[in-house]
Amino acid sequence: MAHAPALSAGRHSSDFKLGILLVAGAAITWSFGGSIARFISTEDSWAIVFWRSVFASGFLLAFMLLRDGPRGTLKMFRDMGWAGIGVAVCFGTASSAFVVALQHTTVANILLIQAAAPLFAALLSWVVLRERVTPATALAIAVVIFGVGVMVSSSISGTVSPMGDGLALLITVMFSTAIVITRHSPKLRMTPAVCLGTAMAAVNAFFLSGGLSVSMPDLGWLFLFGAINLGMGLAMFVTGARLVPAALGALVSTLETVLGPVWVWLIHGEVPGGRTIIGGAIVFGALLIHILTDWRRQRVQDRTMPTP
Repeated sequence: MAHAPALSAGRHSSDFKLGILLVAGAAITWSFGGSIARFISTEDSWAIVFWRSVFASGFLLAFMLLRDGPRGTLKMFRDMGWAGIGVAVCFGTASSAFVVALQHTTVANILLIQAAAPLFAALLSWVVLRERVTPATALAIAVVIFGVGVMVSSSISGTVSPMGDGLALLITVMFSTAIVITRHSPKLRMTPAVCLGTAMAAVNAFFLSGGLSVSMPDLGWLFLFGAINLGMGLAMFVTGARLVPAALGALVSTLETVLGPVWVWLIHGEVPGGRTIIGGAIVFGALLIHILTDWRRQRVQDRTMPTP
């Protein structure tokens, strides 16, 4: 009996490390999305959305069947409720908008604007649900909005397409909405929700595409884009995020924002514009400072909590 606390502490430490590795692995996997997409020669964005979503939903469904069995998987889908359907709609819209946006703007623009989702979620919670926003969060939101404004100003000057930046903002709004829904539905299982979202995206793209035929090389890239980049990345994230504090998970996830533009630059020579770099630095700096502050606050709370 004397060794039980040590075993428990060792298990907790092991789970924590596993959670960090899984979240980091998910972020690194996602960071290759823009680079993979640049290899696909198919011009029909909706055909790309269709195949990516089919491969992603197939991977996620197989993951749930292996992890939870047929009965457990069916139960998770049944228990999603309206919250799960809401997250599915948000995710399906965001994943579709990401592919279409890649045709009109740079990967850096999309990822850096998308990185602001946690702070936009706080703003949305304040506007819609009247949740209290701390002065530090309010300041961070203001700085992020300014930074996004600098980035989007590239559209006005003609450097990038207004549609591309508009879709990037839509992605951010959808992710922010999904964050708000999940905060108020803590029992919601994310894996079936995002699986349903990718299935919805596939059905929508089927009707909007001009044709689903793609070359064999493109089909290989689409498999990587869907099953590995999106599906496996999500499976790692939803598994790892349960094992680490929310603020730390968000901090590790910023690896996607940092690495994504670097891969596209190294592999495809896509260099972000000056306003993207300046605005992105403002957005990323505000987000990083806010997450680090939140993480420090959580650590202080954990240390001051009485042990059971």
